[in-house]
Amino acid sequence: METGMKCLGCRLANKVQPTNIVYENNYVTCFLDYASFNEGHTLILPKQHFVDVDELDKETASAIMSASILLSKALKKLYKPDGITFTQNGGIFNELIHYHMHVVPRYKNQPFSDFYNVNSVLAEDIRELSDTKELLKEVIDKLTKTY
Repeated sequence: METGMKCLGCRLANKVQPTNIVYENNYVTCFLDYASFNEGHTLILPKQHFVDVDELDKETASAIMSASILLSKALKKLYKPDGITFTQNGGIFNELIHYHMHVVPRYKNQPFSDFYNVNSVLAEDIRELSDTKELLKEVIDKLTKTY
């Protein structure tokens, strides 16, 4: 496995590069996607370097799943979406070359095919990332006290 300093995903997950972190534990860091599909679009990255899902150890895989559940609850509470989309691109489709899972609140008139269409996102509908981060962290903090 890579040491991490060459890997952008490792640098982001281990706070070497700045991100808008909404949640983290010993295994994962969750932060807002800078090119959000919808407000609250969050990425889950393991702190240890993995590229594909089949490389994950049990502890990291469990931490990713737990974080996805927590984020789903927080996004539902905060944004009242019609659903949550979880997606992970492997192989040549993993542009980050570090395992990451997208957790995206979605609404009924947003087909999945638009997820990868940059033109389908209306930037004016998305709050500043720092504002979104504070709102989401507040909800997550409340949920983790009962989670």
